[in-house]
Amino acid sequence: MPADFPALAINGGPAAVPADDVAPEWPTYDDAEEKGLLDVLTSRNWGSTHGDVVATFEREFADFQQAAHGTCLSNGTLAISAALRAAGVGVGDEVIVPPYTFIATASAALFMGAVPVFADVDPRTHLLDPEATEAAITERTKAVVPVHLAGRPAAMDAFVALGARHGLTIVEDAAQAVGAAYQGRSVGAIGDLGTFSFQTSKNMTAGEGGAVLTNDETLAAAVYSTINVGRVRGGGWYQHESVGLNLRLTEFQGAVLRAQLARFPAQQEIRERNAVLLTSLLSDVDGVLLAPDDPSITAHGRHLFLMRIPALAAPGRRDAALRALAAEGLAEVSSGYVPLHRNGALVAESKDIAGRLGQPYPVADCPNADLVSQDTIWLNQKTLLGSEQRTRAVAAAIAKVVAAADELVGDE
Repeated sequence: MPADFPALAINGGPAAVPADDVAPEWPTYDDAEEKGLLDVLTSRNWGSTHGDVVATFEREFADFQQAAHGTCLSNGTLAISAALRAAGVGVGDEVIVPPYTFIATASAALFMGAVPVFADVDPRTHLLDPEATEAAITERTKAVVPVHLAGRPAAMDAFVALGARHGLTIVEDAAQAVGAAYQGRSVGAIGDLGTFSFQTSKNMTAGEGGAVLTNDETLAAAVYSTINVGRVRGGGWYQHESVGLNLRLTEFQGAVLRAQLARFPAQQEIRERNAVLLTSLLSDVDGVLLAPDDPSITAHGRHLFLMRIPALAAPGRRDAALRALAAEGLAEVSSGYVPLHRNGALVAESKDIAGRLGQPYPVADCPNADLVSQDTIWLNQKTLLGSEQRTRAVAAAIAKVVAAADELVGDE
């Protein structure tokens, strides 16, 4: 251990983050959620087909994200599926996705009978690489799903141009990116469609839930029909113009989300302030790699704080670092995703679909995703809701553990 650092807490030294300075609890709520829930309860209009709370939230959320149309549904996974279906993606089509993301980005394509094709990420940002994406396009490609991972917008100018060149639908996976913006435009309303998640960990949550946004009236109508058993807006109860699913949000969830949306800007100010401070404190720490500044990113969603620490790529060392960070008082830390092109279930089902149709299965070559999956650690958004004092202590804990990286011993 370097002389200017105290001993690691896991080895008996003092913890960098005081034991009484814990990350804020999540989810948060106050009287607004309680009143909204009770109002729905007593109204007896619990489903969104009979109440107006979800419809009101849809308008409010679409306005907040600068989109013309918004439709809510049961979760973020099926939001991607609904967007793909609305875009005409079906059996045997290919959908290009990044391998460094939650499994839902890929499985949503499989639910439509389509094959997820993995294109590599930029190792500096963990985001889908537009050049790798273009190289993965075939005559079967129908859509591309760039993910605004951790709340950092993907290179949407490049993806919109790519979609126009090749006639592809661009579906933004903005599950982690409420409030994010690229070149002054809110994410989710830049591509053809954008999808969001309101799952428990997200910066705005109702426990579960999702939304699909678009500026295209025809796509909006197709999304609505997909999640409302084939109905059309303004049509009859038994007027099913297409084959759809039943994925509607409840009025209870809509009530919670309205309160969460009202509180979001103030919380986001805290996340942004702490993320900027943490970036400043860690930017000069040897061995910590942070994503570069990008002037095109005019607002970051700040759902996760990602960093790469190459010294932790050795077998077992990252897990040892996570244990050391927990001992320092930083429990809200994670090793992140396992690359999806290594997921046996996804690969097997993709091969099965391709095989049944007599199509070749595009084997992924994603060395950058493999690389970042070995040395990345995350801090979740609860960390970014803490005090300035705690943020400084978090940075000190990371610097302390990184300085001792060569001494960390894994389980092997």
